Amino acid sequence: MEKVEEINKLKKEKNAVILAHYYQNPEIQDASDFIGDSFFLAKKAKELTNDIIVFCGVRFMAESAKILNPKKKVLLPILDAGCPMADMVTVQDIENLKKQHPDAAVVTYVNSNADVKAVTDVCCTSSNAIQIVNSIPYKEIIFVPDKNLGYYISGKVNKRIILFDGYCNVHNQLSYNDVVKARTAIPNALLAVHPECKREVQDEADFIGSTAEIIEYINKSNSNTFIIGTEEGVLHTIKKNNPNKELHLLNAKLICPDMKKTTLNDLYKTLKDESNEVFVDTEISVKANKALTNMLFYGEKK
Repeated sequence: MEKVEEINKLKKEKNAVILAHYYQNPEIQDASDFIGDSFFLAKKAKELTNDIIVFCGVRFMAESAKILNPKKKVLLPILDAGCPMADMVTVQDIENLKKQHPDAAVVTYVNSNADVKAVTDVCCTSSNAIQIVNSIPYKEIIFVPDKNLGYYISGKVNKRIILFDGYCNVHNQLSYNDVVKARTAIPNALLAVHPECKREVQDEADFIGSTAEIIEYINKSNSNTFIIGTEEGVLHTIKKNNPNKELHLLNAKLICPDMKKTTLNDLYKTLKDESNEVFVDTEISVKANKALTNMLFYGEKK
């Protein structure tokens, strides 16, 4: 495609790199240098030596890249691509919970705003949350904002998890009835779901994992038919890796509107003009950097 060729030319001229989340439109994924889930992209942003990072995702992801790379220019093609779950928890919410549970550590899902990360002990993603909660030396954990991921973690660790009433407005749409309908229609399929789904969906699943873990599970499985409970963008990568496997979405309408805002034209224009630069307040960035760095540390610990 002509637009992709122009983007590739600009990348070389500007020493830029394009990161994209699995939930982005297929053409964005194909134009990117690295595709992944939140943990992979956070690690990759920290490792890269490019002068410019173009983040095709939502705002908290670009903020995290900027926090981890304060001297680099981070661009977000659509500045108002947000995350409703990230907006559900505030600094005041964290402070209130800390007063109620003074001996607890605050573990915050990376799907959160920078100021919330700044009052957090360690961030996590859905792929490393269990490992992080198990690794940090606290018996009580305040977990924000996703109650569904928190529920999943609570069943896997021997610690008290204090939940917050936040949720992903996309994954939280999936229901037990969706599972019943899908199992009835495709009885031989394995059900793989994201831990942002409600507990009633998790409890019926054959596999629960992050976007990257769902992809790996399907890649390695000897089974041929799958029902997938996550955002439909993940199908692009799974189909590439498994052209002969039969894939069904638990709900075909499960689309993240913010993730789908970015187009090739947006990506091209942002890179060409170096527009839509993401900035994070210096004091907030320094504090939030500690929580993200702790995530990278504890998330790698075996």
